[in-house]
Amino acid sequence: MEIQVMKAIMEDNISRAENLRKLFKEKKVLVLNLISSPGSGKTSLLEKTIRNLKNEYSIGVIEGDITTSRDAERLQQFDIPQVVINTDGACHLNSMSIEKALNEFDLDLIDLLFIENVGNLVCPSEFDIGESAKIAMVSTTEGDDKPAKYPLLFQEAETVLLNKTDLIPYVNFKKDLFYRDLKAINTDIKIIETSCTTEEGLEEWYGWVRKKINDLEVR
Repeated sequence: MEIQVMKAIMEDNISRAENLRKLFKEKKVLVLNLISSPGSGKTSLLEKTIRNLKNEYSIGVIEGDITTSRDAERLQQFDIPQVVINTDGACHLNSMSIEKALNEFDLDLIDLLFIENVGNLVCPSEFDIGESAKIAMVSTTEGDDKPAKYPLLFQEAETVLLNKTDLIPYVNFKKDLFYRDLKAINTDIKIIETSCTTEEGLEEWYGWVRKKINDLEVR
């Protein structure tokens, strides 16, 4: 019985996600689903990215968290449309929650929508939410074994941000092992090394986002 219920939940989620993806393509909105462990730097990345791209594109944010709106409060300085989804214990966002959040946005006025998923490397990887791309973010302080331990995320992600690279001299992070495990899982995945403190790699990240938006606009 439990298997049947879970199958129904997953099938419903997939159906809703497909409808969302069609809507985003129709409206030419780039939707990036940021997935990482807690504390990897997702909100810091959003602060930097919004500050640098807000004069080029109209940006919206959906903030997913188990509780509190503290991440969203950090983004209020930019005066952009954003919605907080508190999951009340659930370890991921799903397509139904995204559908509801979209009621607060005018997609005709948005070019780029960031979804900061709940801090977790497992459950958010399993749930399609209609995004244009999943972005896996890993910090060097978490260790180099994340691709080997959580392969589904890195199979599903289009790009990996290896964040907090400025701390590599101070932590036991073996970058060659990280790259080897990652490429064994997904040979085509793009890797951008970043530091939100030193801003290393951020221009490459901004360029990647710009290209994805441009690709949507020329279709």
